Amino acid sequence: MLNAIFIALLVGAVMTAAYNGSMAAVNQALFDSAKQAVTIAIGLIGTMALWLGFFRVLRDAGFMTNIARALAPIMRRLFPAIPADHPAIGAMIMNMASNVLGLGNAATPFGLKAMQELQKLNTNKAVASDSMALFLAINTAGIAVFPIGWIAVRASLDSANPSAILIPSVLATLCSTITAIIVAKFLAGRKIFAYERSAAIFPEGLKVDPPDVDEIEVPETVDAKSWSRWGVAFLLAVAAWIAAMITRDLMTADGDTWEAAKEIFNTWLMPLLAVTISLFALSKRVKVYDSLVEGAREGFQIVIMIIPFLVAILVAVGVFRASGALDIVLAAVAPVTALIGFPPEALPMALIRPLSGQGALGVLTETLQTYGPDSFIGYLSSVLAGSTETTFYVLALYCGSIRLKATRHAVFACIAADIGGALAALFWCRLFF
Repeated sequence: MLNAIFIALLVGAVMTAAYNGSMAAVNQALFDSAKQAVTIAIGLIGTMALWLGFFRVLRDAGFMTNIARALAPIMRRLFPAIPADHPAIGAMIMNMASNVLGLGNAATPFGLKAMQELQKLNTNKAVASDSMALFLAINTAGIAVFPIGWIAVRASLDSANPSAILIPSVLATLCSTITAIIVAKFLAGRKIFAYERSAAIFPEGLKVDPPDVDEIEVPETVDAKSWSRWGVAFLLAVAAWIAAMITRDLMTADGDTWEAAKEIFNTWLMPLLAVTISLFALSKRVKVYDSLVEGAREGFQIVIMIIPFLVAILVAVGVFRASGALDIVLAAVAPVTALIGFPPEALPMALIRPLSGQGALGVLTETLQTYGPDSFIGYLSSVLAGSTETTFYVLALYCGSIRLKATRHAVFACIAADIGGALAALFWCRLFF
């Protein structure tokens, strides 16, 4: 899919430039965009290394397993057809816990394991069960609490407040997840998507065994180190002092209370997050410094890995914009997007995000460069990036891993989650920015 998008952007740019005489601009954009991609990637290293380091600290402190424990009752209600002690539940919980922390690389193996375990309960191996479709929809809704990668992009482009998108992104991804659950549950009961109907089309699925994926250890219970009394007392004291300082700043702030609260929140958020993670890990007897350094090393490697993808997408989008082709597309869709107040300049982000994570990174970077990271378009594009997942990549990977031929209503639920996430991103950005 990304290959087709790249070719379409490149060919469209050259054809448009040849028609309107902007080939010189396209030629310059080829070199400028490639240079900018590397410069931006270098700027990403510090922020990505720092915050992936902090998340490694959280993981070593057992926070991920704490999330898993909290999700267990919810999972039993969402997936009543799966026995409570079945390995599929544990794998899905660990997958979602990883996604909540923004640990996409850790989430994927658990997701594949979950699909394998769900397949063992499936009576027709070629057809997605209701539980599979719901799991896929939730997964592609992209539920996450820490959109660190997108915050890092904003920081690398000198945003005055890179973390301002955190709360809107969380709220938008929550909306997309709720949409995914509602639509998946609703469509599962429709006759056109009936399991028996699809099973009749693929009777050979009854004889197909799912291929084995690498064994992944899924903890059934969480054995985290208990908090020491001094650790709890110290954390409570620090929390009380911080709450008092925030209250003082809020009480003495001039002007609108809502604006003052947003300003205080944006100023305090990331420092508070860093110190809270450190103190939490300390109370669990984690060597915070060593753990952070190890996570930072992983962040550095991730940034180096994405440079080729960033170069390709920035060049494609850069020449498409320089040729004037993007202006033609935006002018064509503007009347439609204007009906809901959606800026057409943010539409490329909304369209590319379900297709490719690396492509979305490139489009977001180019958009922020053009309109500014702290413009409304910059904020909206950033929240769009953090509110949904790469839908079609997840569907292809997870369904392909167990050779599903009929996904039933899963695709429609996933697309509904993307649309819900985009509309929610617009709503929350209007409210916050």
